[in-house]
Amino acid sequence: MEMRAKQDIEIGDDITPPLLPLSFSLHDSFLSSHCSSCFSPLSFPPSPHHYGSLYCSAPCSSSHSPISSSSAESFLPLTCPLSSDLRTALRLLLSLPSTCPHLHRFTNGLLTNYLKLTSSPEFAAQIRQGAIAMAAARKLRKGLSLDQSDDVLLEEAVLCLVVTNAVEVQDESGRSLGIAVYDPSFSWINHSCSPNACYRFIVSPPNATSFGEDSASALRIVPSVSEENFGVCSCSEYNKGTEGYKYGPKIMVRSIKRIKKGEEVCVSYTDLLQPKEILASNPSFSSAGLDLNLYRDEANKKLSHYVDETNTEFLSVGDPESCCKKLESVLEGGFHVEQLESEDGKSRLNCKFHPFNHIALNSYMTLASAYRIRSSDFLAFQSKTDESQLKAFEMSRISAGYSLLLAGATHYLFCSESSLIVSAVNFWKQAGESLLTIAGSSVWNLLGLPKSELSTVVKYKCSECSLMDIFGAKSILNQAERTNFENISSDFLACVRSASPKFWRFLIHGCHYLETFKDPFDFRWLAHAHCVAEDVDFIKEDSNCEHHAEWYTNARTHIYKVGMHCLVYGVILAHICYGQNSHLTTHVLNHVENFVH
Repeated sequence: MEMRAKQDIEIGDDITPPLLPLSFSLHDSFLSSHCSSCFSPLSFPPSPHHYGSLYCSAPCSSSHSPISSSSAESFLPLTCPLSSDLRTALRLLLSLPSTCPHLHRFTNGLLTNYLKLTSSPEFAAQIRQGAIAMAAARKLRKGLSLDQSDDVLLEEAVLCLVVTNAVEVQDESGRSLGIAVYDPSFSWINHSCSPNACYRFIVSPPNATSFGEDSASALRIVPSVSEENFGVCSCSEYNKGTEGYKYGPKIMVRSIKRIKKGEEVCVSYTDLLQPKEILASNPSFSSAGLDLNLYRDEANKKLSHYVDETNTEFLSVGDPESCCKKLESVLEGGFHVEQLESEDGKSRLNCKFHPFNHIALNSYMTLASAYRIRSSDFLAFQSKTDESQLKAFEMSRISAGYSLLLAGATHYLFCSESSLIVSAVNFWKQAGESLLTIAGSSVWNLLGLPKSELSTVVKYKCSECSLMDIFGAKSILNQAERTNFENISSDFLACVRSASPKFWRFLIHGCHYLETFKDPFDFRWLAHAHCVAEDVDFIKEDSNCEHHAEWYTNARTHIYKVGMHCLVYGVILAHICYGQNSHLTTHVLNHVENFVH
């Protein structure tokens, strides 16, 4: 089962029209705050103790409530696990034909994975318990009770289908609102760790103008299936969704690479930023006769567990300072594995995250957020003295440093795997916003920079690349989408790489871990990981005032320059992934224009 391009597709093209789901459900935590039909936020205050369906409008209610009431979902136990999966499965049951010849393998043209899931130690018990709860709810709706001898095969098969095919529906901020199952036009698209397409959701109330929605987009992929292996002749007969669904979270697929006619179209089912590299070092340790991979795996688990615990503590307790200390300690110092036995006796293996390790990248995200919160806390809870403002500015600097490092590291990976474009969009956007916040800070006045210098910074125009000129002419999106993306990307990187040394040491001053990075964009030094960044022209305390102001003006100008470049480059990537009118593209464009004007 796969989907193939029926024509040549350029980068940044819609591959499908907006697709309505076959079945869907909000997660329990959003039932009281979002519309159960279109997933849009409700305009009235949420009810924390409500359980059931609420709607944003009469059209949503008339479309969805008959299906909700007929599905028997209101008879499910309130504490039932996997409740969104069960609701989705019960609603899907309403669309099934009276006879289903391939129940164990296919339902509505979708693979159920029934035999695999019901024989899996991990899933079998949950599938069985969920199916019994579904069958009991359906019986209760008819005023009957479930007998132990009753067959729950149908419920098991449909629940397996949901577990196999459902995707998490995310809003514009990346929150997972619920799940949805789509027809084979989407569900037959396979996973790849090097995908050539991505997908986005369209969550909006009825009759609203949705960002990125083009109903005129054609379906540009066709199914390819082996009849011998699966016993299905085509997927066209299964393309009918649940009758009655006029609204719901729509999905669209868009190319992120050029795709040739007949080539398989793939998306990623998971986070692609998951390299497993760990730097392992122990100068006095002899590796002879030892399986170092075993100990690296053990260290990886311990490091991952430690970082996860720190992130959880930060989110629950809200102590950003403690979070920063713990994460930077493990990033900088590594983690010791227990005493190991070797031919030379006992020793200890010290392991550190590779800077591109998935958990290290997640730590940069957390640290950028934690330092930003620490900056806000200084301004909110400390007196408005010059000292407190400078301390808050220091926290903002380091936050921006982590954001820029994260963007640079992701771009380094993106250059060898263009499917990382989806992650790169958000990281460049965050880096740009952080740097522009630094450039626009009033604290520069305390550093000896006259207020009049701000206008000079804002009027800055890049003389080394055409990125800002193209953006000003409003033609960047079209050019980047088609033939000029590679050239623009190369020019962008060359420009920010030449500018970043003018302020990088200033930005990260005081953060020991970041100070080990020579440059946020040039990672060739990783081949010699023991090297640390040497000092460059960084302002000294005893510098004369004239040089002092000149140096800070130069640093501020380049911070602004790189910040603007990061945001504009984020616009290009967002347009490729989500379209010119998507929420993210529009958000970044507005941010750039607001800062300029």
